[in-house]
Amino acid sequence: MKEQTDKKEILTKKDITKSWFLWWLLAETNHSFERMEGVSFTLALQPALKKIYKKPQDLKAALKRHTQFFNTNANWGSVIPGIALAMEKEKAEGNDIPEEAIVGTKTGLMGPIAGIGDTVDWGMWLPIILSLFIPMAKAGNGWAGVLPFIIFLIITLAESYFLFHLGYKSGTASVNKILSGGGIQQLITGASVLGLFMMGGLASSYVNVTTPLKIIAGAKVLSIQHDILNAIAPGLLPLLVVVGVYFYLQKIDHNYTRAMLLIIAIAVILGALGILK
Repeated sequence: MKEQTDKKEILTKKDITKSWFLWWLLAETNHSFERMEGVSFTLALQPALKKIYKKPQDLKAALKRHTQFFNTNANWGSVIPGIALAMEKEKAEGNDIPEEAIVGTKTGLMGPIAGIGDTVDWGMWLPIILSLFIPMAKAGNGWAGVLPFIIFLIITLAESYFLFHLGYKSGTASVNKILSGGGIQQLITGASVLGLFMMGGLASSYVNVTTPLKIIAGAKVLSIQHDILNAIAPGLLPLLVVVGVYFYLQKIDHNYTRAMLLIIAIAVILGALGILK
């Protein structure tokens, strides 16, 4: 029994935390089209793998399998290297865990975890935080340009730390904790709806597009903006701009830089012609 306990303590909490910190630090900084986050994944686990694998050939095999293609949400995806490290530890202790099981677990979890993480982090947390500080920024408060990113960093840092340790402690069973049942689906749906509300509110408040065009009918002058568009649907032009950008990014080109340049070009041309302002 003592020998089994000693095996379980090969990796200390400090070792696990070190691997988590390396993952958090490197996950989004070492991309390539061939392997995406694969190299970062390997570098994060490398110190722990060196500790659990005593034979050079076993260590080499572990490093090689983790440099394969890997890509997911870096924060919520922390659970995956945690699980992989737990599986590697079990394998190093002589348990029957084939290499294919470790690689398959990583590959199978990339998509689902990325969907959860992108929805919660970018679709819920960030819009909420930004919406709280945009009015302060408009009022000239300099902290409003800094605090949102600090708060977002703290939240995602806590997520990443907790999930990495959860993955290691629970091993493959942590997948069921995250993905099973209806709770996580409700969270995803709720976060998506909330994110859409927040982005819709931001778009209607801060996308300002009007037209100075007028229609002259005899002695009467009608403003297209005030007399027609505002009477039909206030904010119709900003809505059309947002929908147009969404359609462009979804159906035509996924490049955000080109979309931004196109918006600037159209705005300059239509503004110079006196059509929009």
